Amino acid sequence: MQNYLAIDIGASSGRHMVGWREGGEVKTKEVYRFPNGVSERDGHLTWDVDALLGHVKEGIDKALDQFGAPDSFSIDTWGCDYVLLQEAAAVWPCHAYRDGRTESVIPAVHEKVPFTELYAHTGCQFQPFNTVYQLCDDLARGRLEGITDFLMAPEYLMWKLTGVKAKEYTNATTTGLVSAQTGEFDLELVEKLGLPARLFPRLQQPGTAVGEYQGVKAVLCATHDTASAVEGIPMDGEQLYISSGTWSLLGVKTPKPLTDEKSMAANYSNEGGVGYNRYQKNIMGMWIVNRLRDELCPDKPFPDIVAEAEASAFDGVVDANAQAFLAPESMKAAFDGALDTKPQSVGDYFRCAYRSLAISYRDAIRELEANTGRTYEKLYIVGGGAKNGFLNRLTEEATGKTVIALPIEATALGNLKIQMER
Repeated sequence: MQNYLAIDIGASSGRHMVGWREGGEVKTKEVYRFPNGVSERDGHLTWDVDALLGHVKEGIDKALDQFGAPDSFSIDTWGCDYVLLQEAAAVWPCHAYRDGRTESVIPAVHEKVPFTELYAHTGCQFQPFNTVYQLCDDLARGRLEGITDFLMAPEYLMWKLTGVKAKEYTNATTTGLVSAQTGEFDLELVEKLGLPARLFPRLQQPGTAVGEYQGVKAVLCATHDTASAVEGIPMDGEQLYISSGTWSLLGVKTPKPLTDEKSMAANYSNEGGVGYNRYQKNIMGMWIVNRLRDELCPDKPFPDIVAEAEASAFDGVVDANAQAFLAPESMKAAFDGALDTKPQSVGDYFRCAYRSLAISYRDAIRELEANTGRTYEKLYIVGGGAKNGFLNRLTEEATGKTVIALPIEATALGNLKIQMER
């Protein structure tokens, strides 16, 4: 029996999932799970990518022990973040997207290339952590001197395993430097921004083989985890989706990018899919819920938290996408500062968080439907948030859509699907 290995790494944890076909369905088994998270180094938030590499190798060993050699393996992670290289030497640190290092350079970037022009070229929504701003910060600080490559997080891990440097399309579209028209790096933008052209080779598509590790073929999946998640959703036609994790990624498949003024004003992004465009928006997700739990009740199980939120009558809401909630020292204080009436209990805080998320989904869907000129009936939710029945009910009430919650490992399934169908 052929089997395949998906290594799916998110902002808070990673997992190794072995998958195989059985009776017309894809079956999976988790063989290894490991923690992930940012750490502070010299006043900046960073990733310990080499620690992740150690976990990746350990999980592969466990998969080999339990299932024998898979037909192939692949790795997906979050987008935007990367490792700089001088030939075969990594240049640390690998900054995390929640670090605020780009704030000072963004105005200078927009002086060189106004955001209206950036968006017209790439269709990439504005986020202060977009790779384009991170690289321009590196340029301004002299960190690109002598740099020969930059590899996105999954590309770095694949290179360390196989010795092959390959830049994959779906993750590249999170950089803000890929042309919406050609699907390749936009070298005109690269030149205007003063970035070294040598860092931007041709892109590889999902399904491309890129060497071997321990005799097992390495294949590029859609290495941006949201792209793999969308591939993993068993969707009935073209419908709305939310990949609900640290972020909630809400969107719809479209044949081509939409880079018009309405899409730019609503800050919708166009990112690569497997044969289609993902027209989507980053919305605050389980980050605010998880941070509240860490601060208010770290030992309380989520079912108990949800039950208290359901029992609460607190009716206050916040703008879940406000800057105040991106990386506050205290999430509780951020909620307190945004509300006229302060929550009085743990249940109040979580009810407020869940209602605020549902309202943010509603507002984003209204924008999406206005921009695409289409009305959608169904909303598929996958990822961690799909397990929360209370939030799903609030979302259905707020949006008026039929919510189909699939508490499945959609990202791993999409990763496996690409390997199986290549």
